[in-house]
Amino acid sequence: MRSEVPRERLRFSSNLTMPPERRRRMKLDRRTGAKPKRKPGTRPDWKAGAGPGRPSQKPAPSSQRKPPARPSAAAAAIAVAAAEEERRLRQRNRLTLEEDKPAVERCLEELVFGDVENDEDALLRRLRGPRVQGHEDSGDSEVENEAKGNFPPQKKPVWVDEDDEDEEMVDMMNNRFRKDMMKNASESKLSKDNLKKRLKEEFQHAMGGVPAWAETTKRTTSSDDESEEDEDDLLQRTGNFISTSTSLPRGILKMKNCQPANAERPTVARISSVQFHPGAQIVMVAGLDNAVSLFQVDGKTNPKIQSIYLERFPIFKACFSANGEEVLATSTHSKVLYVYDMLAGKLIPVHQVRGLKEKIVRSFEVSSDGSFLLINGIAGYLHLLAMKTKELIGSMKINGRVAASTFSSDSKKVYASSGDGEVYVWDVNSRKCLNRFVDEGSLYGLSIATSRNGQYVACGSNCGVVNIYNQDSCLQETNPKPIKAIMNLVTGVTSLTFNPTTEILAIASEKMKEAVRLVQLSHKISLS
Repeated sequence: MRSEVPRERLRFSSNLTMPPERRRRMKLDRRTGAKPKRKPGTRPDWKAGAGPGRPSQKPAPSSQRKPPARPSAAAAAIAVAAAEEERRLRQRNRLTLEEDKPAVERCLEELVFGDVENDEDALLRRLRGPRVQGHEDSGDSEVENEAKGNFPPQKKPVWVDEDDEDEEMVDMMNNRFRKDMMKNASESKLSKDNLKKRLKEEFQHAMGGVPAWAETTKRTTSSDDESEEDEDDLLQRTGNFISTSTSLPRGILKMKNCQPANAERPTVARISSVQFHPGAQIVMVAGLDNAVSLFQVDGKTNPKIQSIYLERFPIFKACFSANGEEVLATSTHSKVLYVYDMLAGKLIPVHQVRGLKEKIVRSFEVSSDGSFLLINGIAGYLHLLAMKTKELIGSMKINGRVAASTFSSDSKKVYASSGDGEVYVWDVNSRKCLNRFVDEGSLYGLSIATSRNGQYVACGSNCGVVNIYNQDSCLQETNPKPIKAIMNLVTGVTSLTFNPTTEILAIASEKMKEAVRLVQLSHKISLS
């Protein structure tokens, strides 16, 4: 039989297991005489009538209920005293922690957070920042709105360095490249922003405007409207929208006559060299007037970029290097080789090459990889030089006179055409002759060229015939048969060159005016 425990003992044990906050509220309610509040759904007290052996009492009608009693002045005073005691304890704990901190750390906290010794709540309000009261979106949840309000505002800098606001000036007088950019004497010093604008102006003036690759602003249109217009245009026209071709079409090619490349600097002297830059829209024109001129090609005005004058140096040939950073030039009666550095703006004369005993240096070729320079000498000699150092690597000799020479597309072989109508093939590394074959029907060779894809070799003769060979047959046979013989010229073929895609071969003769022909190789060779 269970022994009945006294009610006072049960109440004492329940107080021991109660949380401290609840016990504090219970004591406060006993002092004020108010009943403790209960959460909804909790079990009622024994005094409310629910318990073993007692019937549940019905709540009184609403008319008979008494209004809750207001807290008295004594209760308010007790609450204020409790809050003040809690604040005092927090202040004492903070001061205890502050004593352990070094003076440097306390000084740094005052600089960053300010003087907040007496009010920590003020520090919390400063960190949270002021909340902007506005109309919140009705569709946002309470959690989202609270998260939006908790974002701290952007902090202002603690201090402003005056040196950051001062613009750094750049000296324009003591630099020879910047000195040319000065418009008047007052521009001896320019700020970095003004110097940047001046360099941009100089570049645009040299390039004849802003190039397409340097444009940053592009026309923007609505993607939906553009797609609808494309669909309408597709439905209104008929044709083959699937098949595309990257090669040139057969038949007649449409061409347009543009402004002359050297329109801003015409010359009455004979032009000896014309070449496009390998990586930019620039054309080089050189002639017997001792000048090498560079022009920006736009097809409309073709503005001049620069002219390099070489005193008493009528130019026999001028050529860009493989990377386009240098211009090489030779004369009709000198052994000096001029090298113009386009990046540094320097003109470097090469007066003498050690081991090279030529009295006159005229014709030369540059390898496609930019490693070698080949000079055609007298008495059948071919001199191979290093492009970087301009030093002699070795020499090769053929029978008769060297009429023309060229490198293969991989820069590993040299093709040399002789005055006897023969073509020699040399290995660049070993400088040994790999093969020698006869150009069919040629009595005197004048020009030779190789295609960039390594497929064709074209040989021009003094009778106006151009023979096109396969490179494999030129390496293996002594009497190869040409794939195609072009007989559109009646005078000696002095110039031959393939276009980069090996679809067009340009042939020309300096013995007659307007003796220039363009041969479409894919069409001509397929008909043979």
